[in-house]
Amino acid sequence: MSRAASHSFSKPTVDAITLIEGWGVEGDAHAGATAQHLYVVKKDPTRANLTQVHLLQAELFDELDGRFAVLPGELGENVTTRGVDLLALPLGTRLHLGREAIVEVTGLRSPCSKINTYQDGLMKALVAKDDDGSIIRKSGIMGIVVAGGVVSPGDTVRVELPEGEHVALGVV
Repeated sequence: MSRAASHSFSKPTVDAITLIEGWGVEGDAHAGATAQHLYVVKKDPTRANLTQVHLLQAELFDELDGRFAVLPGELGENVTTRGVDLLALPLGTRLHLGREAIVEVTGLRSPCSKINTYQDGLMKALVAKDDDGSIIRKSGIMGIVVAGGVVSPGDTVRVELPEGEHVALGVV
């Protein structure tokens, strides 16, 4: 679990985070009903905040090991998961975190150029192409809080897929 009160690149890990419905992570710079990411605010400060919570799969750290030293929170994520293929989830999936919190998946995080400032060449490792030439973004997913609660390391993650046709995630 990670959060930062300022718009810093990395977020320090904490013992627990509190998710607030319709707001995001308590005490995090990206929490709010409207967009808080600085590049989005410049374009449209009234835009709904679809990026209240950033989730990243710990398997990415395994993949990067040996080439880059990256630990939980260092890529700006709030929640680090293991055993859930976050990038393959459809739009609208609900992730039940711990006993009470629910985050609805809104899209993929597109890695920003600040990643290369953090570690040179890391951006290229977070973006790949599949056999069809489509771009694969590996820097996690974003979501909104639909039910608040406290989330701690080791809490369970239960995946609730949306009903109907599944829509692939786009970038938010």
